Amino acid sequence: MLSFNQPAVYQSSNCYVTYGILPHLDPKQLPSKSKPWTTLTSQDFVHKADLIIPQEMLELVQEKLLGDKLAPTFKRVVISLHDILSGEFFTEYIKKGDVLMLSEGRRGIDNVLSLRGGTLTMFLGKEAYERAGLVGKPHGVKGKRGLKPRWIVEFDLTSPSMFPGKKGFDRLIYASNNAFAEPITWLFCNVSSTTPDPDPLSRHFATNYTANPGLSQGIDAVIPKLSPDVDFIASSGKEDFEDFSTNLYEWLSLVRLQSPRIQVGDKIDPYLSRYQVPDSDTEGKICKISWQGFLAPSWCRQILIGVITALPSKTWFSFSTTTFSKGLAGDNAECTILRPPNSSGEYLMWEVKGHE
Repeated sequence: MLSFNQPAVYQSSNCYVTYGILPHLDPKQLPSKSKPWTTLTSQDFVHKADLIIPQEMLELVQEKLLGDKLAPTFKRVVISLHDILSGEFFTEYIKKGDVLMLSEGRRGIDNVLSLRGGTLTMFLGKEAYERAGLVGKPHGVKGKRGLKPRWIVEFDLTSPSMFPGKKGFDRLIYASNNAFAEPITWLFCNVSSTTPDPDPLSRHFATNYTANPGLSQGIDAVIPKLSPDVDFIASSGKEDFEDFSTNLYEWLSLVRLQSPRIQVGDKIDPYLSRYQVPDSDTEGKICKISWQGFLAPSWCRQILIGVITALPSKTWFSFSTTTFSKGLAGDNAECTILRPPNSSGEYLMWEVKGHE
């Protein structure tokens, strides 16, 4: 794995690229402890997922993947932190189940709460932190002038000590009644395959959403070289691989944006854009399938597994995920995985990690 140096002190993200071999997929024991699987599941709250494939593979993907996989669902609900930490909601969804929850607000500016894997994480400003009376640690980039101090507080709600009557839990309940008493809007996703009956969420009148896949097909694209020359890279060093992977990632990003710059016959005044597809290898039709909403990382992992098993082994594809913003506009984390054509299980993976 190689990391690319930041070109300027104002750069807000780091990009890492990995070139490796995909392990064999055993349907009875799906992979979870190696890359790229750990990278996908380590993301917290995914906002968008994009799959790019050759046009001739669309029917196969629709038949074997989209036809069998229900579109992911999520909810928007207005609920107080105290209601989350009490009653059947706490028992069924947190102690017994597995849910993702993300509150409204902009991290680094507003008070933002999240729940993932049973861990409650609170990103708080100075006033809310002092009013809550909880123990946390400073959060954010040090040395930035003009920014108000922030704190982060975490509780593992699955711990045996997180029950009424326990000192730490009672302190959290006190904070939920004093510093976070007002109901706030949350995005909610039930990662578990089962829903409690009766559903504790029903009394809060949640709004249901379905992330149906969007399709952009028949894109006449100028396609660059998708496979790195491993022998040449090994002999020429890191710089050539960095150039290749950077150019390829830029092309994939433009496809995701549906930019006309990658299309066959595109003509634009060079004063406006001087971009040209690098190492142009061929022309062909491609398509993009997109999901957008509040997506679980485990669902993204299942989609990647489904794509690998559905497509012929020599077919190329790209799968990308983008998380919700972690503060400043556009400060997201991204993961893009490319399987080159005619490969023997190789893959390229780009990880863009935004600053929190």
